[in-house]
This record gives sequence, C-alpha cells and structure tokens, in this order.
Amino acid sequence: MPLDVTPPAGRTAAQRRVEAMVASARRRRRLQSALPWLVTAGTFLLWEAACRVFDIAPFTLPAPSAIAESMAKWWLPLLTNSLQTLMTTLLGFALAIVFGLLLGVAIGSSTLLYHGLYPLLIAFNSVPKVAVVPILVIWFGIGTVPAVITAFLISFFPIVVNVATGIATVEPELRDVLRALGARPVDIIRKVGLPRAMPYFFASLKIAITVAFVGSIMAETVAGNEGIGHLMIVASSRFEVPLVFAGLIVTGVMGVLMYVVAVAIENRTTGWAMRGRESGQVSVAGV
Repeated sequence: MPLDVTPPAGRTAAQRRVEAMVASARRRRRLQSALPWLVTAGTFLLWEAACRVFDIAPFTLPAPSAIAESMAKWWLPLLTNSLQTLMTTLLGFALAIVFGLLLGVAIGSSTLLYHGLYPLLIAFNSVPKVAVVPILVIWFGIGTVPAVITAFLISFFPIVVNVATGIATVEPELRDVLRALGARPVDIIRKVGLPRAMPYFFASLKIAITVAFVGSIMAETVAGNEGIGHLMIVASSRFEVPLVFAGLIVTGVMGVLMYVVAVAIENRTTGWAMRGRESGQVSVAGV
C-alpha cells in the first residue's frame, strides 16, 4: 500500500494563517512608516486649499506656498538663526540633564530631601518663565545666556520628577534583601535604582527637549539679538507674516528631529523595557 505523504489539511491551514499574519504585519509596518509623511502632506495640502478657496489674506494666514517662497528668499537668515537657537537649546538641555539627573537621584533616594525640596520645585515650576527672563537680562544682559538659562529652567523639572519617580519605585522588599546581602545604599542606587529609572528618564527627555525650544525662543523674543525668536519679532515688526510662519515651521522641524534622536537613543538603551511596543510583531509560537 503506497504511503500518503500529503500534509494534513489542518497544518496547511495553519501555515496559511501564519503567512497572512506575517503579510498583515508587514503592511502595517509600512503604513506606520508612511503615515507621518502622509498626515503632514495632507495637512499642508488642506491648509493650502483652505487659503485659496476662502481667499485668506497672507497677512492673516499665509499659504504654505507663500511660506515656502519666504523660506527660499530668507534661507540664510533662517539657517543662521536656527543654528543659534539649536545651540542655546542644546546647551540648556544638557545642563538640565546633568542637574536634573543628579537632583532626581538625590530626591528619589532620600525621603527627607523629597519632603524638603519638592514644594520648592513645584513652586518654582509654577512661575511663568517669561517673567524670569527680564531678571536674567538684568543679571546677564541681552544675548545667549538668558536663552540658555531659560531653556534649562523650563526643561529641568520634568527630568527631576521622572528620575525621582523611577528611583523611588524600587520595592522596599528588594532594598531589604540587598541590604541583607551587604549592599550599600550607593550600590542599590547604581545597580537597581538607576536601571529602574532609565525608562522614566528617557520619557522625560522626550518632553524636555521639546519644551527647551519653547524656553529658548521665549527668551530670544524678549531679550535676544539673534535666534529664531529674534527673527520672528523682527519679521512681525515688518509685517512679513510668511517669514514668521517660516520660523515656526523651522522650530517644529528641529523639535521633531531632536525628539527622533531621543527615541533612537531610548530604543538602543532601554529596549528591554519596551515590551509590546512593536504592535506589528507576530508570534507563531505554538502554531
């Protein structure tokens, strides 16, 4: 009697389901990669169409085409001033990372520091930073320093809060076990607390880098002699509204690029904490 080597129908159906799931996951990943570009392009097209259909004056709301013409005309001032804003933002952001990480570790590790400093930090964060800029001008004069300090002040608080939360979430039972094994408080923070706080830390970086641009441009509009904020103030005084919007778009692009850099570093550093982030993954275990 000849041997029947035809695969079972159930197994063939299972293989088809797996192939369909894999193909669906690939299509989903391609859609996720293209979706930001599609949404951005659609937004600008809708903006352009609305300006043309409703005949909106460029003084009120310039069309993207007018903004593009302004960017092509004033590309050199936009480039130099955007580099200045990027430099001041990165300097303030770097200071916020250093001091925020140190203070967050200290607050998260000590209950006394938490109760002593937290009310002061909350009160200081509640003060509008635009009200602090004139004081910085009195102390440091007009220029780069007030912009750097404002970027630092506005991005400092999220880092402190998230790092302190990550350090404080170490279970008391785990601390007790480590102490029983002879670990010092510094060892607990270095080997357990800091790894536990890393996802919180990178989550705060993605917030802080975007608001740091707000601080820099805020200071440049009030007390700057260069930068995107200063350029926008000069352009608005000359009623060059497309150039003002060009400055906004350049700032948004820089913010998105810095956010992407923060996400890339986060994925490389704390990939172990990103369970379930890749929604397009397909598990074929047990099939």
